[in-house]
Amino acid sequence: MQNTINSQYNEMVEFLKELVNTESGSYDKEGVDAVANLLIQRYEKLGFVVEIFKNDKLGNNYRLVHKEAKDPQIFIAAHLDTVFPKGTVAERPFSIEGTRAYGPGVIDMKASHVLTYYAINALMQSGNSAYKNVEIFLNCDEEIGSKTSRGLIEQYAKNKSYALVMEPARANGAIVSARRGVGTYELLIEGKASHSGIAPEAGISAIQELSYKIQALHALSRHDDGLSVNVGLISGGTSVNTVAPNARAEIDVRISTDEQGVEIDKLVREVCSKPALEGIKLTLNGGINRPPMVKTPESGALIDIIKEQARLLGLDIEDISTGGGSDASFTAGVGTPSVDGLGPIGGYQHSDKEYIDLPSLTERTALFANILKRLSQ
Repeated sequence: MQNTINSQYNEMVEFLKELVNTESGSYDKEGVDAVANLLIQRYEKLGFVVEIFKNDKLGNNYRLVHKEAKDPQIFIAAHLDTVFPKGTVAERPFSIEGTRAYGPGVIDMKASHVLTYYAINALMQSGNSAYKNVEIFLNCDEEIGSKTSRGLIEQYAKNKSYALVMEPARANGAIVSARRGVGTYELLIEGKASHSGIAPEAGISAIQELSYKIQALHALSRHDDGLSVNVGLISGGTSVNTVAPNARAEIDVRISTDEQGVEIDKLVREVCSKPALEGIKLTLNGGINRPPMVKTPESGALIDIIKEQARLLGLDIEDISTGGGSDASFTAGVGTPSVDGLGPIGGYQHSDKEYIDLPSLTERTALFANILKRLSQ
C-alpha cells in the first residue's frame, strides 16, 4: 500500500490545493458545504453512502459508510470548517515553499481529509476490506464548539470499538492521547451612566465592576492541577467622559477532570453572581462545553497498536497530552477508546504561518491505512 500511496503524491497535493482554496470558515455555510461536496464526490465513487444532517445557517454535517458495511467499528471524525474569514484565500492562497505548503486551514484540517480519503482508497486498491469497517463523520462547526454536531458525534461514536480523530499531528509528529476539557462563558455587566466630570458620583461603573471580576476569576486558577481560568476578551463603556453603563467579558476555562468541571463551573457562577458595587446587574451565559479527554487503559491499548504500526514503517511516534480542545473529547466522553492527532505533521494552526510538512502527507497516509487494516483484523 505504501508504494501505491507514494505514487499518488502529486494528485494528493493537487487535491489539498483544491480544498485549501475552497474557503470554509465556520460561519460560511456555502463554503463548508462546498468542501464537503468535493469530498463526497470522491467517496461516492468508492461506494460510500452519505447521510446528510442539514443546518440552515451553518454548514451541514455528514455521515459516510460504505454500502457493503455491516457494523463498522471504527469511527473517524474530521471537521470541515476553518477559523479564517471569507477573503483569506484571496489574500494568501495555497502555496508551496520547499517541503512545506501554506494556506488557510492547510493543516487544520484540510490535509487530514486528503489523508483519510487516500488511506481508504489505498485499502480498496490493495483488496483489503477494512474500508467496510469505518464510519466517517464530517462536521461543520468544530472550530466554534461543535454546537450542531456534538450530539451526532456522541450518538454515532458510542458503542464503537475505536474513535480516530483527525486533528493534525504535533510539530514533532506526536499523536494526542489526552486533552483538557473546555468551558466558555460570557459575563454581561450593567451599571449606570453619568457624566464623569459633572456628576461622577451619580454613576455606577460597569468597567470598575469588571476589574474586580477579572481579579476574582483569575484567582480561581490552579495551574499545577491543570485547572485554568482566563478572561480573554473584554469590552465596555460608551465614551471616555462617561461612567461606563455596561461591560462584557469572555471567559475561557480549562479542566483536566470531570470533577474539576463541576467545581469550577460552580465557582465561576458564584463569582459572577455577587456584584462588588451596589446597583450593578450581572448576567452570566455559557458553561463547560467539552469534557476532558482522559487517557484510559483502553485508549492506551489503542495507542500501543498505533505505535506498533508506526515502528513497522520506521517511525517513532510519541503520545502527548495537550490543553487544546477537539471532538475527541466527545468520543472519549461516551466511553469509546479515542486517539487524536492522526493527521499529517504541521504547525502554526490558526495563523497566517499555518503549514504542512509535505513529506508527512504520504507517510501518515500509509500509517493510517495500516492502522485501519490492523484494527479491522
